[in-house]
Amino acid sequence: MLLGGKENALSITRHLGRLGIPIRVSGPANCWALHSRYCTEALPVPRKTAQQDYWKALLLGNDGRLNGHIVWALSDEAIEFVNTHRGSLALRYTLDESDPILQNDFLDKTRTLELARLAGVDAPRHWRLEQNQDLEALRREIAFPAMVRPIQSHKFTRVFKRKLFIVEESFDELADHVRKAWDHGIDVFIGEMIPGPDSLLSSYYTYRTKDGRRLFDFTKSVIRRWPVNRGNACYHKTGWLPETAAAGQKFFDSAGLKGLGNIEFKRDLRDGKLKVIEVNARFTAAQELVRRAGVPIDLMIYCHLTKQPVPEPRLESRELRYWYPLRDFMGFLELRRKGELSFWGWLKSVAKPGMVFPLVSLSDPLPMLGATLAIAARLVS
Repeated sequence: MLLGGKENALSITRHLGRLGIPIRVSGPANCWALHSRYCTEALPVPRKTAQQDYWKALLLGNDGRLNGHIVWALSDEAIEFVNTHRGSLALRYTLDESDPILQNDFLDKTRTLELARLAGVDAPRHWRLEQNQDLEALRREIAFPAMVRPIQSHKFTRVFKRKLFIVEESFDELADHVRKAWDHGIDVFIGEMIPGPDSLLSSYYTYRTKDGRRLFDFTKSVIRRWPVNRGNACYHKTGWLPETAAAGQKFFDSAGLKGLGNIEFKRDLRDGKLKVIEVNARFTAAQELVRRAGVPIDLMIYCHLTKQPVPEPRLESRELRYWYPLRDFMGFLELRRKGELSFWGWLKSVAKPGMVFPLVSLSDPLPMLGATLAIAARLVS
């Protein structure tokens, strides 16, 4: 049973579904896996119904027909639901080995940065805020450019349709963004913005069992994001990055990770250090890239939870790239306006072998069709 998610849910549904594992999916209308031919049963959250209310009725209702399923939370909202009802869910379903307290810490971006400090892992400077505090005292302390970041990203994104606000040089503009978030009841903090292109971003993935054993280690990096410096990655590439892996292992050792963990860093060219950006305790949007690279983490975790032999990773020797064509083209246009990327430079960067796409599948076209129609509807609205 997959709760929420988009690219991650679709990748898992296609992969495990092809292997004959029944996959049920529940999420909002933009959960692409609901439309996959490999989805055994689609359980969409009705419009104007809160996801957590629907999932509570679905999984903790009295009919019990879903009892015994493995339940995976594929979005931050789903993590909140599972952690809120973990005791009741564990009586009827198989859950992963995640520590709910630590998962909640990872949802809290300032707590994540505090965990980095405790681990001795570098992180950007940041300033905690209390709603309605006097911001004026920070005027001389904050260096620009700076970011107004949410404590919990999914709540902020739901309101503002973006991950954060970037402020280049105006303290008054920064304060206005902070108050705008407070007006919506959203807690935010101010973070130092690490300069440099999005290609300085890299990630480490692992899964740790209750006894501390790692099922796998995997790293990748970002080529571009859109919107630039603040949006989601639209072009990734595989490749083993020993420094990223070592920093990730150090962080998770200190935090005491159990279950699935993904940590993202950005290299700060001012001092050459990798600095923590965020941590996710779930499958990410790049799940299909990870799987195609020879690390089928969904199957590995499934086998571990069902007490079957866990397949060994077989890393692809060639570099693979994970590409969102439309979003990456929009990122190119933004970079071209800044004079940072020419059309021929962009074309050369995408004319590469080993491309992996989040949606495209000739044997399973409906998710791609549904996503295309949704994008078109947003563009004309």
